[in-house]
Amino acid sequence: MIELRGEGLSARYPGQPASMAALIDIDIDVPPGERLLLLGPNGAGKSTFIRVFAGLMRAAHGRALIGGEPARHARKHVGVVSHATYLYDELTAAENLRLYAALYGVAEPNARLAFLLEHVGIAHLCDVQVGRLSRGQQQRVSIARALLHDPPLLLLDEPDAGLDVAAFALVAEIISSPGRTVVVTTHNLATGLRLGTRAAILARGHLVHQQPILSADDADTLARRLESLARE
Repeated sequence: MIELRGEGLSARYPGQPASMAALIDIDIDVPPGERLLLLGPNGAGKSTFIRVFAGLMRAAHGRALIGGEPARHARKHVGVVSHATYLYDELTAAENLRLYAALYGVAEPNARLAFLLEHVGIAHLCDVQVGRLSRGQQQRVSIARALLHDPPLLLLDEPDAGLDVAAFALVAEIISSPGRTVVVTTHNLATGLRLGTRAAILARGHLVHQQPILSADDADTLARRLESLARE
């Protein structure tokens, strides 16, 4: 398990003024083993948060730290599942995983990818080009890729997008399994509340609320806060 920490973290895209950055002065600590549910309206900064800690985007100010290291130097500790698959359509499922296994220096890659493709339920599609797979099947390959190097931190950006019930049950199992720190974004509050141990809300790039998830009352508090933000 590993800690994720943001210290005065701001991030913006090219052309964005500092006053309208995607993330603005975020201070957050996700202790080892915690499952953080990241909520907020569209455009709140959730996907940017995931991108920064995945090492795919640099902070404009402040620090994004994973296990005390800058996030861009800590990719070996991170597995990412996004609504964008970042897979190579012209390669098969097995070839995609073999490529990423080489990048991560995975020992015995063929055995590892065979195990994971079986685990996510698409071993029979291992030699099919990813571009010919359904959206849900592609997402299953993405889940296998995220787990290839057995990372202590999972960053999941709307991982339920395009998944059927059985596939989402697999995601829920992975999130809830002990031994990893997890940050997950979702628009489905009811689903997210079953998976997270703490919730944080982003709005217009600001971290506006944090709380543990312990009871139905906590769920009601979060729902009211999100409804209020949606009306603003």
